Amino acid sequence: MTSKGHFIVIEGLEGAGKSTALHTIKRLLGDHVPEIITTREPGGTRVGEVARHLIKEPTPDEILDARAELLLLYASRVQLVEQVIKPALARGCWVIGDRFELSTWAYQGGGRKLDREMIGHLSSFCLQNFKPDLTIFLDISPELGLKRALKRGKADRIEQESLNFFQNVYRSYHEQLKKMNNVAIIDASLPLPAVQNTIRQVLNAYLSAV
Repeated sequence: MTSKGHFIVIEGLEGAGKSTALHTIKRLLGDHVPEIITTREPGGTRVGEVARHLIKEPTPDEILDARAELLLLYASRVQLVEQVIKPALARGCWVIGDRFELSTWAYQGGGRKLDREMIGHLSSFCLQNFKPDLTIFLDISPELGLKRALKRGKADRIEQESLNFFQNVYRSYHEQLKKMNNVAIIDASLPLPAVQNTIRQVLNAYLSAV
């Protein structure tokens, strides 16, 4: 295994179990890599946490325009990549991210119906082709994902969207996944031990190849 850092991203709808998967990956990698940090999107920097609050918190008196939401996400992402992720990778650290750019293609491209070409231009400008080394997609139906998510407590601004919105997000996820390399799709509707076992198999295969 090489000593360079690696960037692994966990993606999926609300209720897919991303936080649990992140902790599972961190635990499984703990004996194999020298240093691990975790990130979340939006968030992870001062700019990112402000953006997270603006995006997540419902504000009935001021509706957040979809274009403003998109720009906030990329502002947060640029700060996270430049201040946290790239420096960590440069020192050989492994970074495990809760969401990255695939979420933007799914939620803002698919859910909000924003222009894909414009998102592509923003991506090129902001990330300059920076991508995860491995993306793990936790595949769950919008119906089951929302049911799980709403059991956690009060719904945030995104979780308050309609089922149709999340169905569009789900379709967009799968459209994008077909275009990507280095992706593992895991059935997140299975019981937790089965999901964790599949994550273990994915990581073992990845570790043996790097």
